[in-house]
Amino acid sequence: MRNQVSSLSRALTLLDAFDRGDGELTLTELADKAGMPKSTAHRLVSDLVKWRALERTSNGLRLGMRLFELGHLVPSPRQLRDIALPYLEDLYTTTRKTVNLAVRDGMDIVYVEKLVAPNVPVPHSRAGGRLPIHCTALGKAILAFSPAALLDEVVATGLRRLTPKTTMDPNALRAEMATVRERRVAYDVEESLVGLHCVGAPLFDRRGDVIAAVSVTGLQSRSTARHLAPAVLTASLALSRQLGSPNLTLLEPGSAPMSRGGYALTTRSGEE
Repeated sequence: MRNQVSSLSRALTLLDAFDRGDGELTLTELADKAGMPKSTAHRLVSDLVKWRALERTSNGLRLGMRLFELGHLVPSPRQLRDIALPYLEDLYTTTRKTVNLAVRDGMDIVYVEKLVAPNVPVPHSRAGGRLPIHCTALGKAILAFSPAALLDEVVATGLRRLTPKTTMDPNALRAEMATVRERRVAYDVEESLVGLHCVGAPLFDRRGDVIAAVSVTGLQSRSTARHLAPAVLTASLALSRQLGSPNLTLLEPGSAPMSRGGYALTTRSGEE
């Protein structure tokens, strides 16, 4: 039994060795990235090919269709995507920018859906891809409303730098999270990719727990990104209500001090 578990673990290690951008790998490259002898990798690859987790190509190996099929059976992200898609499409129509939906996995975000605007290339992210939680608008929107222990863990693990503008100061990140909690909107100002700006907002479930985030991405200034915030906030509130969140509502324009672009956010208890 231990040998079977060990073989399964090593097979999964081979699959996990594929990174974003690794369309194909030779057997030698795959073994090196997985840190195992080529002979061991060869034996495991044969089993993975039979199961269709890997496919042979003229140049090497690539991930197989069986993984794609299984991925679409994962219940929570798939159900979330199905519910969110009409709201994402409305947001895309309104902004004509790339629209994103993501959930948290550990200290990363994983993109569940992307509606990509043809004039807004976003080469560093894709559906199924992941980025660090602390330097994306999606991640910040989730992090700000997660238990404080998660922020402590993110800081303790170390803040990974993706661009010169990635926040590396723990105190600055904590202060930004407080602002996000107040305004219910988060920004990525060239922190995940130079030249890219993003505005995101959290999504809540029926218990009021943050479960995901939605965002709009564009090649524009921060001031332009701020103009997109009301549309993102409206989509996040409407989608949260659809998901059953009991504590969010959209008020009449200007009816609360925290007004952004004609919209005001509050909880049903009256907390801003």
